[in-house]
Amino acid sequence: MDCPSHHPPPPPDELFDIDTTVDPTYVISLIRKLLPVDSGSGQSTQVKHNPRMDPNNLVQGVVESMDIGDNHNESTSQEKDKAWEDHGCVLWDLAASTNHAELMVQNLILQVLHANLLVTTSSRIREICLGIIGNLACHEGLLKHIESTSGLVNILVGQLFLDDTQCLCEVCRILTTGLYGAESTLWAECLQSDDILRRVLWIAENTLNPHLIEKSVGLLLGILEGESEVGKLLIPPLMTLGLTSLLINLLSFEMSKLVKERIPERYSVLEMILRAIEALSASDSHSKDICSSKELFHLVCGLMKLQDKAEVATCCVTAGVLIANILSETFSFIPEVSQDFSFLEGLFSTLPFASDDLEARRALWSVVARLLARVNESEIDTFTLKQYILVLLSNSDIIEDDLLIMQLEDSFPSHSSRTIAIQKIESMLNNWNIRKGTLREENMNGDCSVNTADVKRLYDCCQRYISKSIEGSTFHG
Repeated sequence: MDCPSHHPPPPPDELFDIDTTVDPTYVISLIRKLLPVDSGSGQSTQVKHNPRMDPNNLVQGVVESMDIGDNHNESTSQEKDKAWEDHGCVLWDLAASTNHAELMVQNLILQVLHANLLVTTSSRIREICLGIIGNLACHEGLLKHIESTSGLVNILVGQLFLDDTQCLCEVCRILTTGLYGAESTLWAECLQSDDILRRVLWIAENTLNPHLIEKSVGLLLGILEGESEVGKLLIPPLMTLGLTSLLINLLSFEMSKLVKERIPERYSVLEMILRAIEALSASDSHSKDICSSKELFHLVCGLMKLQDKAEVATCCVTAGVLIANILSETFSFIPEVSQDFSFLEGLFSTLPFASDDLEARRALWSVVARLLARVNESEIDTFTLKQYILVLLSNSDIIEDDLLIMQLEDSFPSHSSRTIAIQKIESMLNNWNIRKGTLREENMNGDCSVNTADVKRLYDCCQRYISKSIEGSTFHG
């Protein structure tokens, strides 16, 4: 009572425990406003709250009460649709919150949305329905409610045959979420029809919208990365329908875009395509189908040779893993890049972007090891050896940093691709040191000379790593 009026007392402590400022009754009222409009009367179909009501009967009751006809006022219908869209967009946003999403599901939002999907002719209303379901599916525990709502999964799969880009994006998002869920087989069984799979491939191949390409390829990635049962059901028919050629064509298109101009919104599309191809290349049953493609190999090598990788760094790391998978399957491609110095440069320049990904670093080093294994440093001409030395020295900091990372991880496997590559690099540097005494500067065609101090520094670094590797092998042996 003694406080000045302009200094109000703090609110009670319990007010700070409120999880949301949105009144649950407001959310429930919005759900009721989404009930499909009876086009004959212009009124929303009313469903009284009944705790004992069977939710699975709600859709049938709503649809049966609809009087679909042409004798309605068009302006009134547009106003109703606009109001519906406004209410739906609010719920779409609220569905991103776990608390709100759970409240919405408890109050039959899925049955209401299902009913709308059955009767609406508005693409925007359909998109909002799918967007809300997509957000609900992202919450742990709520996906099973979507799966258990009678007929809903099949209705969702059927939306793939729409021609609306935004609706298709939301459908692909929902289906992908389902394929990564605990009941992934249920979703796979609903997708296994050839007509449905053909439609998925058609969407990915024919859309010009980058977001839809990303989402449709993401759906294919969900199949490729999914549970083994999902793969057994869906990958064989997809391969028969031309999955390999589709992915390569999409990669070719994105690479042509990347070479001409850098469009940031397409980077995620390129990454999704590369991830899908990499997943297929790692498949025990289908890797040969894609790893034997010379066009694919040239495309990913071209990506690896990009000078400025910062914007597409993740893509280049994925490409490095893919190249490693390809070369492990198709040895005949190795001679094509064995003396491609810009490609070797690209491999080293990608290593820093994979500093947090041990498997990716191993993959990149395995490619380096395969390339350098073809170099007979004692027989190749001095000019060619010098080209290798210049590439190695220009990336000496990267090599040293990567070896330092391995030292911090206390990992020195004696038979790893990295160790084999470092041993080869040491041998090449040693051979250069032997030759340099007989070289004359005028015979180097005006090229910049190799810095002796840089050679020694990298050579010593390689020796230290090899010594550590031998010690680790002896200790563990």
